[in-house]
Amino acid sequence: MALTSAVSAAHVWAETPEVDTRPLSVTASLARFAPHLLALAFPLSSLTFVLTGPHRGWVALLFVLPIITSMLFDAHGGVTTRPPAAQVAKWPFDALLLALTLLQLTNVCLLGRMLSHAPSVFSLETIVAMIVVGSSSAYSGIVVAHELIHRPGKLWQTAGRLLLASVLYEHFFTEHVRGHHVRVGTRDDPATARFGESFSRFYLRTVPAQFRSAWRLESARLGDADMAWYDARQLRNRVLHGVVIELSIAAALGLAFGAAALVAHLLQAWWATRSLEVVNYFEHWGIERRHRRVLPAHSWDTHSRFTYFALTGLSRHADHHAFASRPYQQLRVWEDSPKLPTGYLAMFWLVLARNRRFQKLMTAELRRRKLGPFAPADQIEA
Repeated sequence: MALTSAVSAAHVWAETPEVDTRPLSVTASLARFAPHLLALAFPLSSLTFVLTGPHRGWVALLFVLPIITSMLFDAHGGVTTRPPAAQVAKWPFDALLLALTLLQLTNVCLLGRMLSHAPSVFSLETIVAMIVVGSSSAYSGIVVAHELIHRPGKLWQTAGRLLLASVLYEHFFTEHVRGHHVRVGTRDDPATARFGESFSRFYLRTVPAQFRSAWRLESARLGDADMAWYDARQLRNRVLHGVVIELSIAAALGLAFGAAALVAHLLQAWWATRSLEVVNYFEHWGIERRHRRVLPAHSWDTHSRFTYFALTGLSRHADHHAFASRPYQQLRVWEDSPKLPTGYLAMFWLVLARNRRFQKLMTAELRRRKLGPFAPADQIEA
C-alpha cells in the first residue's frame, strides 16, 4: 500500500479536537445525558406498535409517520459540535445502552406474539411491522450492538452479539471489529464503498463478501484460513455459533407463534440489515486510505443534532474509527473529516431514491478536501 508522507499525517493528527475538561456535578452530568434519551424514540414507538396490535388497515400505517418525521427532523433539526465532557458520569450512558438492549429483544419477541393473530402470512400489518420494528432494530438494535461489540468487557460484547443475532447478522461482530476496522478505506475491505459505486452494486457485493470475510477470519484464528467447512476445528468457529443462535431464535419464534411471526421476523431482520448497509455505504464512500494508520479523514462525519443524539453518537464516526474503544459519549468532532450533506436518517432517502445526486454531492466534498481519488500526487510515496 502506498503511504502518505509522515509530515502530512502528523499535520492531520496535530489538530486535536476540543474536549471539555471542567469537573461536572451530578446535575450537569444528567443535563449532558438527557438529550441522548432521544435514542429511545424508535424502540418505544416499536414497542407501542407491537403491544397495541394487531391493527386495522390504515391504523397500522400511522406507525410509519414517526419514521418519516424523524427523517425531516434529521434534515432540518440543526447541528451540534459541542465537545464531550471528560469528567461526565458514565452510568447514565451505560444504563441507556442496557435499556435499549432490553427493548430490542422485547420488541422482537412481542412482534412474534402480535403476528400470531395475523389473518394471513403476508398482510399490510406484516409489511408495516417490517418497517416499524425493522427500523427500530436498525436504529437502536444494530447501532447499540455496534457500540457494545467495541467495549472491552465480555458481557458487553455478548450482549452486542445477541442483538446482532436478533437481526440475523451476528457475523458482523467478527467482520466489523477484526476486518473492517483494520482494512477500512482499502480494496480489501468489503464494507468500504468505492468511488462511483452505486448502492445496489455495493449491496450485492458487500453482503456475501462480509460473511465470507468473517468466516475466513475465524478459520484463520482456529489455525487455517483455508480449512474446509467440515473441519472439526470449525466447531469453535464464532460465526458458526452465531448462525446456530440466529436459526434457533427464528425457529423458536416460528414454533411459538406461527408462520406469519416467522416471516415478520425475517422481514424485520432484512430491513434492519439493509439499513445497516446503507450506513456502511455512505460512511466510507469513495475513501482511499494511503496511510498505514486509520485517520479521521478516512470516515465521513455529520454534525446533525438528531443523528448524534438518536443514534448514540454514531455521527462522529471519524473519531470512532481513529479510537474504536472510545465510548459514544466521549466521541469528538474532527474538522478534518469529510462531511455528509445531511444527517444519517435523511441520507437514506438520498442514497436509495436519489443516488446520482448523492454521488454528486459526495464527489464535490471529496474534491474540496482533496481526499479519495482527488488526493494530490505529491502527498503519496511509492
